[in-house]
Amino acid sequence: MPHDPMVLPDDLPVPVDDGACAHLTGAVVPALSLPSTSGEPFRVDLVPDGAERLVLYAYPRTGRPGEEPLVPDWDLIPGARGCTPEACAFRDHAGELRAAGATVAGLSTQDTAYQREAAERLHLPFPLLSDASLELTGALGLPTTQVAGMTLLRRLTLVIRDGVVEHCFYPVFPPDGHAARVLAWLREHR
Repeated sequence: MPHDPMVLPDDLPVPVDDGACAHLTGAVVPALSLPSTSGEPFRVDLVPDGAERLVLYAYPRTGRPGEEPLVPDWDLIPGARGCTPEACAFRDHAGELRAAGATVAGLSTQDTAYQREAAERLHLPFPLLSDASLELTGALGLPTTQVAGMTLLRRLTLVIRDGVVEHCFYPVFPPDGHAARVLAWLREHR
């Protein structure tokens, strides 16, 4: 049976909070523009017009239907599996997140061409941002992992307001229920 990135295994390992994001709440977000699937550079320190907050969710990498995982034991890496279901959950909650005052963008170290395919296939109403140069990752000290010779972001979500990280969700689990958790937090903190 071909690999389906939308289906999460029942025994997916739960990531633990190793403190790798403890420094992020209150951090000033650097004035960086990253390539995005919208075709326009995206400033990560600015909340787009019409919103109060930017929800920037970071993920290791999206997969494609029928494409084998990056490494055979991908499902055994805590927090690795679930990028596509997470993106779809943010897509499905996009209207509610907007109503709660947030604009959403995804972030990975994949290049924009790869991300564009995923954004189009999944009908994402928000951009995916590429940090292939690791510029934002390095500036904020975002946690990464090395897999198959690639530097991948660990799954986390930053809520950015007025150029500062207001809140950081880390670790993120389960990935397919995370957008609902972010939405609940936004509603509680209006």
